Amino acid sequence: MNTRESKIGHSPIEDLLALVAGSLLMALAVAFFRQAGLLTGGTTGVAFLVHYTSGLPLGAVLFVVNLPFYVFSWLAMGPLFTLKTFGAVLGFSALTEFMPELLRIDHIHPAYAAVAAGFLAGTGILIFIRHGASLGGIGVMALYLQKRKGWRAGLSQMVCDVLILLSGMAVVPLKAMLLSILSALAMNMVIAMNHRRGRYFGF
Repeated sequence: MNTRESKIGHSPIEDLLALVAGSLLMALAVAFFRQAGLLTGGTTGVAFLVHYTSGLPLGAVLFVVNLPFYVFSWLAMGPLFTLKTFGAVLGFSALTEFMPELLRIDHIHPAYAAVAAGFLAGTGILIFIRHGASLGGIGVMALYLQKRKGWRAGLSQMVCDVLILLSGMAVVPLKAMLLSILSALAMNMVIAMNHRRGRYFGF
């Protein structure tokens, strides 16, 4: 794809469909994480820690945890990015909350869940990024650092994700923790490979 083509924007309908698709992929990834008893990174990982330790609804926690980051997003990335991100988080949170009624998984191998959910989440986040949105929190900061400093968003987020996962050692068993780290690597590998300078960004 040439430079001129890479600067062509998306229509509002394309952006809306992208937010729906990204939210569906992310909600499916979370269903895999939850069924296998795994953690993930970013504000979603923080929400999982709160959910596991308090029993509060995961979807509601996901939405609330991201609220403080909208101010930073508005100032650093602009109002349009922030509004799209709000829509992405709202859709993701709602689907996550209702996913047990939409999909029931009797069994899933933890290793498969880790890798598959990582790839699903990475693809979902990539869709958001390419349509000028994110899932808030660390994702916003990672995109800001890539935009301003040239730091690869996937690598920046991966470092933060690993730190968040390590903080969950008291919540999940060691095996689940190691698989969660594998999942974070798979997720951020998708982002790092496909979102970098000189490649298609979408905004």
